[in-house]
Amino acid sequence: MAEPEVMEPEVAEPEVAEPVMTGSEVAEPEVSRPAVTGPGSLSVETWVERLGGPDGPERYRRYTLGTLAAFAAAEVALWAFWIKTSDAGTLGSALVAAVGAAHAGAHLLLSRAALRRYLGAGPRPAGLVALYVVATVAMAAVGCALLAAGRIGDRDLVTYLVWLMMFYAGPPMLALPTRTGVVLVGAVPAAALGAAAASGLSGELLALAVGGILFMVPFMATGMRVTGWSVRLIEELARARATQARLAVAEERLRFGRDLHDVLGRNLAVVALKSELAVRLARRGREEAVAQMEEVQHIAQESQREIRAVVRGYRTADLLTELAGARSVLEAAGIDCRIENGPAARLPAHTQAALGWVVREGTTNILRHAQGASRCEVSARATVSGWVALVMENDGAGTAPRPGTGSGLPGLRERLAEVDGTLTTELRPGGIFRLTARIPWETAE
Repeated sequence: MAEPEVMEPEVAEPEVAEPVMTGSEVAEPEVSRPAVTGPGSLSVETWVERLGGPDGPERYRRYTLGTLAAFAAAEVALWAFWIKTSDAGTLGSALVAAVGAAHAGAHLLLSRAALRRYLGAGPRPAGLVALYVVATVAMAAVGCALLAAGRIGDRDLVTYLVWLMMFYAGPPMLALPTRTGVVLVGAVPAAALGAAAASGLSGELLALAVGGILFMVPFMATGMRVTGWSVRLIEELARARATQARLAVAEERLRFGRDLHDVLGRNLAVVALKSELAVRLARRGREEAVAQMEEVQHIAQESQREIRAVVRGYRTADLLTELAGARSVLEAAGIDCRIENGPAARLPAHTQAALGWVVREGTTNILRHAQGASRCEVSARATVSGWVALVMENDGAGTAPRPGTGSGLPGLRERLAEVDGTLTTELRPGGIFRLTARIPWETAE
């Protein structure tokens, strides 16, 4: 099988597709519009692709890391807002700003290291956990000291502690085992509330602080754990899909090997036996040796014809067979495949062979180059203007495919040119890739 080429989208002038009829129904013409790529008109998908890279688990991991960085930046913004709205004074504001910046930096470093550890890509960041806990305790102590000194009011401390414990709760749950993380995440807020009560916080405001922390701490800890779990799940699913694709290819190789064994195994065994018999007869000077060698020659010629038939059946693509094979291989790889064969059964052999090659090559490209593909639709239709059209459409195509070095698409165009056919490719929004082959109906008859 030729190495498949990465399907590159061909953007041409806007083309009005021909009306399609299936059986006796004529569908409405479909307008094919190329993606707009001019400056100032970039779509959201284009910006997402540029910022996150090719679609797949790596993009999701980048987005998750970006979210963690944004969360640390939000902490800095909230501390700046708290300093501006409170009456902590110059010294108190400076202390909160310094300790808050250190806490946000430790938060960012620990979040990234904890996510890598959770995904099995790094060691457990014990040192960062200790630094983060120390920074949290120090910041809680600063707030309680400001309250005890009369620099801030009770309401200021309530907001201060709820925000601090909200940001604190997430990273340790990723960095530590579940039980250890639960103990550590629960111990620090409890100690902070005890220190606040000792500093003079009491009554309804203390109850408000307890309620806010009891709500926000479990919520943020669970959210961080679920975030890491989702990244790991997506990467495991991507690895499983790659394994399924490799197994599908390996299964096809085994099938071809079984066909060769079934065709050649018996004949080669007969050739070996008759050759051995001919050698013995020749040593005895018997004329029957010639007859035995003639039979060997006949069996060898017959084997040649049979092996050619096997290879021809593997190389010559029958459309209906290839459609069934595409469904089997793609579903084995976890991709939902829907097929509408239309006039496929009425097409002559040479047309079915050309379109069968399109199905085979398109299926191979989906398995090798479509990242995260979940569906594929194949349809063979007859247009009212006298064309037979085969359309393959799948999701999971990148918006900026790499230039291919294989011979898949050029080879398909050469095969279709022999029957006056054409091959076009189109990349649609949402990572949808469409491959369309057309052959004149006159040629197909």
